[in-house]
Amino acid sequence: MKIKSDPRQWSKQVVDGAKQTPSRAMLRAVGFTDKDFKRPQVGIASTWANLTPCNMHINSLAAEAEAGTNAAGGKGVLFNTITVSDGISMGSPGMRYSLVSREVIADSIETVVGAEGFDGFVAIGGCDKNMPGCAIAMARLNRPSVFVYGGTIRPGVKRRDIVSVFEAVGGHAAGKISDAELAEVERTAIPGPGSCGGMYTANTMASAIEALGLSLPGSSAQEAVGKQKRSDSYKAGEAVVRLIKAGIAPSMILTRKAFENAITVTIAVGGSTNAVLHLLGIARAANVKLTLDDFTRIGRRVPVLADLRPSGKYAMSELIAIGGIQPLMKRLLVAGLLHGECLTVTGKSLRENLSGVADYPRGQSIIRNFSNPIKKESHIVVMRGNVAPEGAVAKITGKEGLSFDGRAKVFNGEENATRAILGGRVKAGDVVVIRYEGPRGGPGMREMLSPTGAIMGLGLGDKVALITDGRFSGGSHGFVVGHISPEAAIGGPIALIRNGDRIKIDAVKRRIDLDVPVSEMRRRRGPWRAPKPYVTRGVLAKYARIVGSASEGAVTD
Repeated sequence: MKIKSDPRQWSKQVVDGAKQTPSRAMLRAVGFTDKDFKRPQVGIASTWANLTPCNMHINSLAAEAEAGTNAAGGKGVLFNTITVSDGISMGSPGMRYSLVSREVIADSIETVVGAEGFDGFVAIGGCDKNMPGCAIAMARLNRPSVFVYGGTIRPGVKRRDIVSVFEAVGGHAAGKISDAELAEVERTAIPGPGSCGGMYTANTMASAIEALGLSLPGSSAQEAVGKQKRSDSYKAGEAVVRLIKAGIAPSMILTRKAFENAITVTIAVGGSTNAVLHLLGIARAANVKLTLDDFTRIGRRVPVLADLRPSGKYAMSELIAIGGIQPLMKRLLVAGLLHGECLTVTGKSLRENLSGVADYPRGQSIIRNFSNPIKKESHIVVMRGNVAPEGAVAKITGKEGLSFDGRAKVFNGEENATRAILGGRVKAGDVVVIRYEGPRGGPGMREMLSPTGAIMGLGLGDKVALITDGRFSGGSHGFVVGHISPEAAIGGPIALIRNGDRIKIDAVKRRIDLDVPVSEMRRRRGPWRAPKPYVTRGVLAKYARIVGSASEGAVTD
């Protein structure tokens, strides 16, 4: 739906006429001039914070976006929202706030843009949850807007990144790495600004958001530091003014076909399972029907083509060096796997944006040809079965194998599982079950990078499976199944699993089943009681009361 052509549709309600004289008086104090009141107002939503490398540089990008807005005839107004760091809070109680922050960020951007009467906005995100949070706000508000990705970090010494550190912890526990070696990894893995350097959640969501059409071409594949990212931010400011004048709103961009494009690109790059959760959430905000079954349907025809970490060899910066994701998107378009007619924030179609994109250089090995894929079908496998009647999401690249049959080793909570893994109590053939970590039960659906990193570091990656009603970092790999729904806290079958139960996971049949008779499961359900909530007050308690199932995106509306 095209919005009204008036480029000051919202801001004039705040600043026009004698009645709004007090509003203008307040705005003069922050730098508005007479001319500014006649320009469309553009909010610049910055997620800057000095608490994480992912966002430490975003204030400078926000300034570029403001400058681009002003040069194009708008009036840019900077404001901040929060961010939290998954990498820092991982493995601690603080990780419960990570997914919660997605909702807080979306709510806060909606609140500021709505209250201040901005005619459009630019949203700049860097860490995992502020990116989908920005996109959810764009969908809800339906005002002309552009997303800017803060960019990826450069590799550390010996091509290290944050996942190298988590896996080094497991190696240290196994006696493979000394104290001095572990300290050296700690000091050299994170060299400066930018989001985690593999195809982890941040780079996955940047790729998906570009495929949706919400960011300028190339925004998803740029390093955080450098001229390219500053230019991207400046151009985003210019672009949003053009969108305002043209009356192009997110509802015109966020169609079902656009979400199919985002799923296709997520699969082709070997992206994070978190993309499932976030794309479902963005689609919900955009009033687009999207389900877990769409990931299965599209996944049957889209191969994994990018040999990127965590399962592959290469870092995001190495993909950037050969052209980023634009040549891959063009290959997908030519193969008939993308909807080229979809509108984007350039005001042009995806096909038009890709028309002049050159292919990758000859001899590169990061992006495979269709004739030689990493995997012929999607690595994101939606499973169902008596463990997960509403669905679960696995990340199966094929190197872990396509099935696992083992005995359950059950843990209530991540900390208990991580201690057992590092303490040598998890053995080959075990299916580690981590429960009461779902959206309500956690609350907050913590990521399991600490236990999966420990498993990989101990050399058990192909010998142990891990299932959970929590979720996984984009850096997790191994035979892992998350998002199990219904979750344990509301009495899902995962709550009834006992040590020693046989669990069968089949990625080909897309099944995850407990080899326990129905009669026994009924008997176990009788005495089951939900545990006491983790908290009873504050944002976590509020989130736990209203959040929905992971199978529907863990949304709070």
